[in-house]
Amino acid sequence: MDQFAERVLDVVEHIPPGRVMAYGDIAEYLGEGGPRQVGRVMSTWGGGVPWWRVVHADGTPVPGHEVECRQRWREEGTPTRGVTPGVKVDMRRARWDGSLDSAEFQENH
Repeated sequence: MDQFAERVLDVVEHIPPGRVMAYGDIAEYLGEGGPRQVGRVMSTWGGGVPWWRVVHADGTPVPGHEVECRQRWREEGTPTRGVTPGVKVDMRRARWDGSLDSAEFQENH
């Protein structure tokens, strides 16, 4: 695993319950890579971190894991929206910008 992958996984570990980041948000926060590179890291090594807190920019879950994502979102109280409740995350309310513990997080990076 390279340093970029380690940094991506570290960001994901810090996303608070009930909050999410889009793939592109993580790349922007780190100042490197892009959504596809973050997605590649998550698909390869993301099983050990709260992967359901990483979504597409429109709030949709990881393809093939929709049921588990929605279940975990309900458990964590993640704001969702859609015709069917819980179809996707309400990005205006649930998006996390890293600021809650950013001083501590940035100190370690």
